[in-house]
Amino acid sequence: MKNILAVLMILSIVLFTGCTSEKKEEKSVLKVGMELAYPPFEMSDKDGKPTGVSVDLAYALGKYLGKEVVIENIAWDGLIPSLKTKKIDLIISSMTITQERRKSIEFSAPYAQSSLAILANKNSNITSIKDLNQEGKTVAVKKGSTGHIYARNHLSNANVLVFDKENMSVLEVVQGKADAFIYDQLTIYKNWSKHQETTVALLESFQEDFEHWGMALRHGEPNLKKDVDDFIKKAKSDGTFDTLSYKYLQDARKTFDALNVPFFF
Repeated sequence: MKNILAVLMILSIVLFTGCTSEKKEEKSVLKVGMELAYPPFEMSDKDGKPTGVSVDLAYALGKYLGKEVVIENIAWDGLIPSLKTKKIDLIISSMTITQERRKSIEFSAPYAQSSLAILANKNSNITSIKDLNQEGKTVAVKKGSTGHIYARNHLSNANVLVFDKENMSVLEVVQGKADAFIYDQLTIYKNWSKHQETTVALLESFQEDFEHWGMALRHGEPNLKKDVDDFIKKAKSDGTFDTLSYKYLQDARKTFDALNVPFFF
């Protein structure tokens, strides 16, 4: 009987230790969700590995928290559901802070600012947002983006085409099937630089206020939010964001400065 009891005690200790180790292992990993389809912020290199501004930022956050970062590549529409169902711990995917999104998730302090801009076809004669809100004009937007929301709320006279992917929206403009594509300034600049023969970039903001990007968290996790906010504050003061902008966005920064348009970071 004593031998049986001893064996049972040993098994209990082993099982308890195993469970504890698994919990520690889970806590030491930070699963960060992002859609790797938005260069230079979220993308994959030639070997398929995650890279970009947000990826470097996620790894820097992991180092600050003392956690191993695992990047989960998730389609845009699946990011918030994945966060809410605890498949990931955090979203860092160039996500704009909006009141609508705040209803279901929490946001960190803002780490970047941006505004909507216009990529117009050269033959469309579009010079401002007012030119788009007319019958006969066609606007391409990415589903669920703030450009989509803006078009729905402010461009009632235009024909709005909704696409799942950014590159599909851009292609519509390049081919002249849409007069313009509305998205954030850096994306517009990036796509104009690739298609200068067929497009025009209107980078000056037409919104009253800047949009701000934040890292998305679940409601009810104040400790993680505080840690993330503290990291963002530190990264702004220690040159982390400047380093990232010069690493990935040097040409864009020069253009924005020349146009006297406030830069992203």
